[in-house]
Order: sequence, then structure tokens, then C-alpha cells
Amino acid sequence: MRARDYAYFDGPTPTGLAHRGGAAYHPNLGIENTIAAFRQAVDMGYRYLETDVHATRDGIVVAFHDDHLDRVTDTAGRIADQPYAAVRGALIGGREAVPTLAELLEEFPETRVNIDIKADQALGPTLELIRRMGVIDRVCIGSFSERRLRAARRALGPRLATSAGQVGVGALRLAPQPLSRLLHTPAPALQIPMEHKIRGRLIPLATREVVSVAHRLGKHVRVVPFVVHRGCRPDAPAAGPRRRRDRHRPHRHPA
Repeated sequence: MRARDYAYFDGPTPTGLAHRGGAAYHPNLGIENTIAAFRQAVDMGYRYLETDVHATRDGIVVAFHDDHLDRVTDTAGRIADQPYAAVRGALIGGREAVPTLAELLEEFPETRVNIDIKADQALGPTLELIRRMGVIDRVCIGSFSERRLRAARRALGPRLATSAGQVGVGALRLAPQPLSRLLHTPAPALQIPMEHKIRGRLIPLATREVVSVAHRLGKHVRVVPFVVHRGCRPDAPAAGPRRRRDRHRPHRHPA
């Protein structure tokens, strides 16, 4: 299926995407991934938001980038090891609570949300939440784990929009043109890092050729400003609101 076949992609392109609520936008410095940060983005006109998710020990899905609380909150510890009550008590930037994914979806009902599932423990609870809230047309699931993406597609069916991980993007970049059409990812969107280290080689992914192939396959393309090393996504630097690439106009750099 093409991106245009999914309700998630029904807006005009190019589309602004508020990454972690617009973490590098000056009023949001230090309060990334909070309801306050996302509200800043929505008030500026953004209708597509991005968040990573983790699950607490008792299965509550929180909108949070890191797997530990240490970097941005006044509390320490791994989210997966703590009950939600403890995580809720942590304050981002010393003043904002860690939101749940449910709160984010409820607070901004007119938005679409790109959800990056960062850990296996968060997979089941996230998919169950999407099903229970009836928001499948409002979300796009991304992950750098192809296994998690396959599990999400199996669980939620063909209406679910997904964003290809590194294997799907790598097939488009490295395979000969005819083969790439056979190997292309089923995801209607590509989240492409600038470069990817494969077998010791630093391979540019955000190339005109890759974007052109993706557009011919009917996919949306989003270029993100980090490099994937050794098959793993590092903690990307905080980014402000950025633009998903227009599927009809190839670009190589995020705005």
C-alpha cells in the first residue's frame, strides 16, 4: 500500500513534525516530551507530533525518549524497572511531569502522532493502548527493530501506518533497482538517517536516488539528523520541530 492509502497521511505535504514536542525550540529547552512542549508545537500550528515510548514495570506506556530518567528529570533509574507512580513523580526540567502516551493522545485529539517504540517491553502495552483508544488512524509506528514493526503490523492489521527501520531502508539503498522493488519494505513511510554504518562502511542513506525510489513506491520520506552505527540507533541529539519530506519533492536535509 502507498502512503496515500492511510488515514495518517491524509494531510498536505510537506508536513511539519514536532520531534519530542520541538525539543530544541527555545521555550521548550529542558522540557522535551512534555505536555507543555507539545502544546507549544500545537499552538504554532503543528499537527504531527513525534515521541518515543517506554513502558513502566506495571505496563503503563510513557512518552519519553531515554530508557533512564537521569538525563532530563530530577530522578534517576531505568523506566522499565520502576512502577508508574515512581516515574510520575519525576519532573522533567524540575517542573513538568512525564506524560503517558494516553495523555498525549487525549490532550491533542486533532493531531497525528509518530510513535517510536524503543523497547520490547513497551511493544505489547503500546499496541493494546492504540487498540483500546481506537486511534489507529492517528498513529504511525516506527522502530529500529524490524521484529517490533512486524509484530505491530500483525497485531493491528493493514490500517496501521508504519515507518521502516534500518533493514527496509538499507534494502532501498543497497539493492539494485529491480531488486529493490522486490525487497522494499511494506512500511508506507521511511525514517532515514543521514548515514548508516554497515559492515564497517559509512553508507549515505539520504540520497536523491533513495528519495526518488521511495517516492515512486508511494512512500513518505523523513530525513532525521543522526547516524546509525553498528546496527543501533544512538541517542539522537534533541531536535526542534522539523519537516517530513514532501513525497513529491526530494530533499536531502531536514529543515
